[in-house]
Amino acid sequence: MSKLDRVTSRVTCYTAINVDTDQIIPARFLKRIDKVGFGDHLFADLKPKEVFEIPDARRREILIAGPNFGCGSSREHAVWAIRDFGFRVLISTSFADIFKENSLKNGVLTIDVDEPTHLSLVETFQKSPEAEMTVSLVEQKLKYGEVQASFAVNSFSRTCLLEGLDELGFILRHEAQIFAFEQSH
Repeated sequence: MSKLDRVTSRVTCYTAINVDTDQIIPARFLKRIDKVGFGDHLFADLKPKEVFEIPDARRREILIAGPNFGCGSSREHAVWAIRDFGFRVLISTSFADIFKENSLKNGVLTIDVDEPTHLSLVETFQKSPEAEMTVSLVEQKLKYGEVQASFAVNSFSRTCLLEGLDELGFILRHEAQIFAFEQSH
């Protein structure tokens, strides 16, 4: 997993409400277990113009989503599709809990913002689709123009994202200590 400390990118806004994991990646595409290639099927049945009519959509790393994004089944493939498409940061007023955890475990930062901030972001980037936002996980701030907003992320997920580790990689950092403990007991 690659490290995520700072992302500066143009932004995609797709603010539909209650976009579920089957809409993110339909079940008929879940025939593989590797994490690559799913981006080709992101929003396959919806084909939202907000995403697919942007010429550089796959080079944009920040998606501003609508409320309750990622609801539905606990389909990890949905996160794989988002990540494989190119998004590293998702911003919304709310995410389904399991989707949020799956995102963080797969190198995609989810940021919850309040409704006024969300509305301001959407208005800004719909009016100026070429504008860029910077998201700093180190500072836990997002910045666009003169506007800044802080966000929270749990310390374990933050550490894993900053160091480019999944849960197993985090544990394996302590392999020598684990081995020593096992030898002594």
